[in-house]
Amino acid sequence: MEIRIGIINTGRELSFDTGSSADEIRSQVAAALEQSTPHLSFSDVKGNSYIVPTANLAYIELGTEELRRVGFVA
Repeated sequence: MEIRIGIINTGRELSFDTGSSADEIRSQVAAALEQSTPHLSFSDVKGNSYIVPTANLAYIELGTEELRRVGFVA
């Protein structure tokens, strides 16, 4: 699933693919915002880690969890 994160005062967005489900990401973000956690931590499918400050979050866009089809469809 693709995640796109907008950060305040930053011209680019952070975009990566993760193996987590949309519900897991939603609950992680909601818990961090409710508990005033200073940072959120994400990891992508390649094993890279991303730490994002919660105070500077502009938006988080969650892509679809649909698997891509391989081959030709008639």
